[in-house]
Formats: sequence, structure tokens, C-alpha cells
Amino acid sequence: MLPSGVSFRSSRGASFAQILMKNLPDSESRLSTSCQPLSTAPSPKKDVFDKQVKSTNKSGYPDKPKISTKTLVDRYKRGETNAVSLLHQLAQVLQFHLEMKETVTTGNILGLYFAFCVVIDGVEYKTGMGITKKDARLKAAEFALQDLLPNLESLKSVLPGALGIPPPLPVREEASISEVHPYRSIHERKRSANLQFPNAVRDQLTKLMNSHPEFSVCAGTTAAFILQTAGGYEVVALGTGNFNTKESASMSGRIVHDSHAVVTARRSLMRFLYRHLLMFFSKTANLTEKSIFQQNSSSGLLSLKNGINFHLYVNQLPKGAAQIPSKLCLNPLSISAWQVNNEISLHLSVEGKVFSVFSSAFDHVASKVVSMSSTDKITQWQVLGYQGALLSHFIEPVYVQSILIGDSGCSDIRGMEISVGQRVEGIDPQLPMFYLMMRPLISLVPSVATNSADSCQLTYGINWSEGDSSPEVVDGLEGRTTEQSPFKSGPALASRLCKAAMLHRFKLVAKEAQRQDLLATSSYREAKRMAKPYQEAKNVLKAYLLQQGFGSWLVKLSVSDNFSM
Repeated sequence: MLPSGVSFRSSRGASFAQILMKNLPDSESRLSTSCQPLSTAPSPKKDVFDKQVKSTNKSGYPDKPKISTKTLVDRYKRGETNAVSLLHQLAQVLQFHLEMKETVTTGNILGLYFAFCVVIDGVEYKTGMGITKKDARLKAAEFALQDLLPNLESLKSVLPGALGIPPPLPVREEASISEVHPYRSIHERKRSANLQFPNAVRDQLTKLMNSHPEFSVCAGTTAAFILQTAGGYEVVALGTGNFNTKESASMSGRIVHDSHAVVTARRSLMRFLYRHLLMFFSKTANLTEKSIFQQNSSSGLLSLKNGINFHLYVNQLPKGAAQIPSKLCLNPLSISAWQVNNEISLHLSVEGKVFSVFSSAFDHVASKVVSMSSTDKITQWQVLGYQGALLSHFIEPVYVQSILIGDSGCSDIRGMEISVGQRVEGIDPQLPMFYLMMRPLISLVPSVATNSADSCQLTYGINWSEGDSSPEVVDGLEGRTTEQSPFKSGPALASRLCKAAMLHRFKLVAKEAQRQDLLATSSYREAKRMAKPYQEAKNVLKAYLLQQGFGSWLVKLSVSDNFSM
């Protein structure tokens, strides 16, 4: 939080022009970039394998591989080949881009370790560590195969020939795209799955609104987190809202300062994570088994179980740089550098309005509380994780794999892609262990609710998390629960999303996990500062954004976090 009247100054580098040039409509300029994979030791059978898979047909596509993926996987399972070799072989057969990317360790890991992560078609997999680079690459490859192989197994019914199973029908003269590029069908199925996410959000939203129709006008600003498991999809956290509080920064931690939908949904997700931590640390085996977490022996922290992923749905483009006009992407040379800087820079949110950190208009806003824009917060979460500082004492960073935008009035998501991905491109080598820039798949999907002018101006916001019996309604301008809210925590009307409530949950988990060092913390601020790797990653992010010319990150008043239970 920051009082009004504070000015922001920052150097503006060449990054704006470089980013915009990437987004020219020319076929040679794309939003995504690819990196050359690091060289790895060749397999003894590599030359033979290359000859078997590199022939092409008249269409220019590779011929059907003589070695099936099933054969390759079976060799790996029998121990005849290692994980790194298998990934390179699958990359040739299934035609995907593979990169073995080196990351960095941090001071919180004892001893000298190397770290690598596998990147497949831009998707980063879990980081592997080892005392040698070879060991780290191997561990990273094994982690990637844990997620990739189940997807290949699921293709048996779709691509029996590609997996070494006799096809039920005669082979066609011309192979289909899915046969010559079976990995593409995995991505196509993911896109198809993405269409199921808004349906799940709509169902949950309808259930809540049917029980409380008087708050249905709030639905237009909905944001939600979807949990994906092998069993399907489930909405686990939901929020609506469009405002910051007009109140002074709370000294007791009992005022919600930012009630924008995605911020509300994210704090609801944190409640969900706390609930599953309590389940994991419980003495009941059944509850521990149901938790989404598992122990990670390499980090000493908990991590999400294999096959569990999160996705974010937003019913409108987040405020800030994501709402960059299309012309800035399409015709970067036709606009002034000043306009570019202001559009792509960091933004501040003040009572529902947003200002560039470079804008002089902000200095004249008479407001007591300011926060970073929703777009900038998403950018931060895709680097630091959505769990926040307190939860990082117990768990590894939690990222979302995709961001789905249901804004019916939006036809261009390049502003979102620039803001969330390109502004922090290249930051990974500077980040501590387990932190990375998770570049999500961003796509347009059907809207779950009408985004009316009334819903944008309404100061009320709803929050709900899986396990809640009823939603809570918070007045965004007041930062407190309304009298009409179906759920109220007490006569003081402090929201269940406020900092004090989060600190209470943190203490409960620390007690169950028998973390006396955390129980001894004297304040909310101290508990956050003790999360050393998280704070290191946050400082790296702020410095990187400033260095790239996007402006200074908001510095909160430390007194607002200096409270205790």
C-alpha cells in the first residue's frame, strides 16, 4: 500500500520496442520464442535411430516411424535406455520441440547442486537437481516423463498404430496429421479440455447464484481456479469484484484492501491450499490420502501430487497492461514511445481505476490505498507462485498451466501474452531454486456470465472456496463483509480473506506441522520475511522489471503488515 502523492520514476529501456517488434503480424515475428536445446551426450544407438525416423514422404511430413513409441517406452521401462535418451527419441517421433534448460540453485539448499528443467513446446516441467549436470538432467527428464507418459498411454485408443498396436482398419495411403504428429493431438485434447473449464465455472457460479439470486449481478466479473486431476475438473476457488478499498491501510490486518475478482479468487485458492495442508498434516490416514500434497524428499517441502494442475479462468481481461490496445501490437512504429511505455508498463489500481506508474495523473488522485493492477499481480504470481509468502514455508510454488479469458468483448489476447510472458522473459537464471517464469497457455473461451456495466460498477464482491457452505459478500470500497452476506465471521465483519484470517490459518498449519520456529513469529510481517527464497525471488522480479524499463513495483507501508494474532 502507498499513500497518494508518491511519484514513480524509472528508466525506460529498449524492452518496449523489442517486445512490440516481436508482435508484428509478419510471419517471422511471433509472440512465442524458442530456444536451442542444450547439448547432451549422444546415445550409442542415436545414429541408427536417426536413420529410422528421418525419412520423409511426398507431403514433407516424416514417414510413419519404424520404431513405435510403445517400443521406445517399453525399452525405457526395462532399463535399456535412460530418461534423457527417451525424451530425445520421442521428440523426433512425435515432432515436439524439446529443451533441457539449466536453472539455478539458491542458498537455502545445502551443498553444490545443479538444476535443470525440461521444456516441451514451451511447457516447463518440474526442476531436477543433482551434484553433476548429468544427474540433474536425468532427474529433470524423469520428472517430465512422469507427466508425459500417462498422456501417451491415453492416446492408445486414438492412435493405436503409433503405439505399436495393429490398426483395426486398413492403413490409408496418406497419413493423417494426428498420425504423423501424434503429440499435436495431445495439445488438441488440452484445448478441448479447456472448453470444459468454463462449463465447470458456470455450473459452480449457477449453483451459488441460485441459492443467493440477490447477488447475481456480481457474476460479470467472475474469476475462478480450476483443479485438474486424472478424474476430471473441479472449481475450487471463485471470486468476483472490481474495486480497492477507500479506507486507510489497516493496522490490524482485518481490512481487505484489494477486492478485484482475480485477487479475491486467488485468496480463496490460498484458503483451499491451507485446508489441504491441514488434511496432509492430520493424524488421520484417510485425510492425508485425500490431500493434494505429497512430500518432496529433494526440497523438504510439500509439492502437488503427480497429475494435479491448476488453471485460471477470468470473465474479463484483467485491468492494466493486459488491456493494451490492439494497435500497439499490430503497428508499433506508428505510435509514440511515450504511449508504448504507458501501456505496457506496470500499473496502479486506485478505487477501480488504473494508472501507469509513469502517468502524472496518479499524483493528483486523492486516495489512501493503492495496489498493483490485476495484470501485474498475475505476472508476479506466474513467477513467485500463487501460494504467497506464508504458504511457501510449507509448499513449493504453485503455478497455473493455463489462463482462460471469457470476456465476450475481447478478441485479442496479445496484450495479456505480452504482460504475463514477455515482460519477464529471461528471468529464470536469476531466480532461486524451485521458482521459474511459468508461461501459461492463454486462450479465449466462452464467457460464463454477462459482463454488464452494473457488474463493473457494483462495489460488492463474492468469495467462495471448495468446502464452504455459503459464499461471503465483501464491500470492496469498505473492505469488510456486508450485513447481507450469507457468511459472516463475526460482529466486526472482518472478511475470511483478510490478512489476519490468513495468519490464523498459517499458525494452525505450523502447529500441525510442528514448526516451532514459525509458531514463534511475532507478526504477520516477520512470518513473511522468514520465507527467504520467496523474498529473494520477489526482489529479483522487482529488480528485473525495473531494469527492463517497466517501472517500479509498489512499496507497501510496512506498518500495514506489522500486526499479530
